[in-house]
Amino acid sequence: MTTRRTAHVSVDAMIDDLRTLVEVESPSRDLDALTASAKAVAAVIESRLGGQAVLVESEAGPHVHWSAGGESQVLVLGHHDTVFPLGTLERRPFTVEDGRATGPGVFDMLGGLVQAVHGLATLDDRSGVEILVTADEEVGSGSSRALLEERALACGAVLVLEGAADGGGLKTGRKGCGTFQVSVAGRASHAGLEPAAGINALIEAAHQVLDVAALGRPDIGTTVTPTVASAGTLDNVVPAEATVVVDVRVESVGEKDRIEAAFAALAPHLDGAKITVRGSVGRPPMPESASAGLFAVAKRLLPELEGRVVGGGSDGNFTAALGVPTLDGLGAVGGGAHADHEYLVVEAMADRANLVAGLVKAIRIA
Repeated sequence: MTTRRTAHVSVDAMIDDLRTLVEVESPSRDLDALTASAKAVAAVIESRLGGQAVLVESEAGPHVHWSAGGESQVLVLGHHDTVFPLGTLERRPFTVEDGRATGPGVFDMLGGLVQAVHGLATLDDRSGVEILVTADEEVGSGSSRALLEERALACGAVLVLEGAADGGGLKTGRKGCGTFQVSVAGRASHAGLEPAAGINALIEAAHQVLDVAALGRPDIGTTVTPTVASAGTLDNVVPAEATVVVDVRVESVGEKDRIEAAFAALAPHLDGAKITVRGSVGRPPMPESASAGLFAVAKRLLPELEGRVVGGGSDGNFTAALGVPTLDGLGAVGGGAHADHEYLVVEAMADRANLVAGLVKAIRIA
């Protein structure tokens, strides 16, 4: 591993802190693991920035909040939960080799947290800066949304530490995203003796799959993708129940409203079948207009940066929907989010740390 220092940011020190965080596994919904992870995140923040990082308890695990004091001007936003179950670290330990750091959560998004903390540590004056690291972003931010929205409104600008887009680009827009579950209630009967006496929930579900798939408008960025289905109990029983799970992505609020109305209006095709729909487009779209001002500042700091609109959602969707200027993808350069080949590019860590620091400085003097 080569060491690079830029504006007093030590890559070796960042790697040490990243190892510390990765080696405290933090799967979403595991409260004991998330408590240990939150304490580790708080310790890293306090050791590099001073002050006190407060653990905000929630039903999803502790969120970590740190404030430098003074009038709030910028919220640095991240999460410490990961998608990987306990035991992943044993199979895939933290490693730095050939210019890449690997291990569960290095790219999404522990690397971004470490880079931001070290970048902020280069600032002589950190007043007006807040850091919020939530415990449930990977599972929808149900317990943290109110808090992150409150702090975003109070600060007036948000820097999101999700991993960079392909090639190191910043995420200047995001689709709104949501999950729907279509449940079918039919009636069981013997598949051989009296199949007509039943109401086949699987056949009804097949109709519903075709109906919901037809709602997609990829020409305007709307995708509606059935992803998981289940039905039936035994091979000689007409299935009485079936479920279909559907992933939805939209680029506009109008499409969000259209899709939600269409799911609410789904109707059965078979006599006697009943349809129940749950879900919504829970993360609203993040329009490029929300990031335009901050992205222009980032381009002045690193002219080679590119902006990308991406399909995945983040907590930046929520803050942008409030009208708060939001710039995303400021975390690690790398790839393989949520996969075993997840990695972080070590050479880019110093530049990304300094980018966060530069943005904070520019926001505070604007």
